[in-house]
Amino acid sequence: MAAHAQTQEAFFEARKIYMPQSTDGLGSTMVLGPDTKLGLIRDTSIQPFGSREEVFEIPVPAEGGEVSVHVDLSYQPRPGDVIPVHSVVRKVALR
Repeated sequence: MAAHAQTQEAFFEARKIYMPQSTDGLGSTMVLGPDTKLGLIRDTSIQPFGSREEVFEIPVPAEGGEVSVHVDLSYQPRPGDVIPVHSVVRKVALR
């Protein structure tokens, strides 16, 4: 996730990772390297030109006002290699 200059504290943060999840068959730990993968156990990847809708339930402060929502999309082919793809910032009024 990209760092953003904030004037107030963040009150919610979440991260979703979409990828094929594989195992080596020796335990329940997911392995990342293609040299150690033996079996695909679940595929949460986003297919090319496909779309995915996510819903987040966020507890908001009771006093109302306005919050700033930051969404960052990145591609991570290997742990440590993060390639930024898209970033959106929106101001949302609370009722």
